[in-house]
Amino acid sequence: MDHLSEAARLRRAVVRLNRRLRQERGEGGLSPNQLAVLGHLHRYGPATPGEIAAAERQRPQSLTRVYAELEDEGLISRERGTDDRRQSVLSLTEPGRRALERDMAERDAWLAQALGTLGETERGVLTLAAAVMERLGSLEPDAED
Repeated sequence: MDHLSEAARLRRAVVRLNRRLRQERGEGGLSPNQLAVLGHLHRYGPATPGEIAAAERQRPQSLTRVYAELEDEGLISRERGTDDRRQSVLSLTEPGRRALERDMAERDAWLAQALGTLGETERGVLTLAAAVMERLGSLEPDAED
């Protein structure tokens, strides 16, 4: 069965909602790459720069400046690895956690208000869709074949 038209419609909807959520972020907020790094450390705990880059499907060099900015702002800390002293391990600091939560709260507030304009059935459908989208988002690249 060909799911291309369904995929295109879902992609367009996700892109549009994501764009709208980005508009709800406060001025001077975190960049998308900064959010990705902080979010990864929040979800999975301390990690090496290479582990974060791989999880975010970026080259480690692409995030070097982001790591430095976050460290300079006190949002992450860097320590030497215990297994390999040449390796550094990044951790989320308390100010980093608060910055991430503040950023998410701004978008969550708008989304909660928008959800209030929907009916109960529509909100139920979106709750189910969110669970399915989480599952799709966590598929391994090999599982997509």
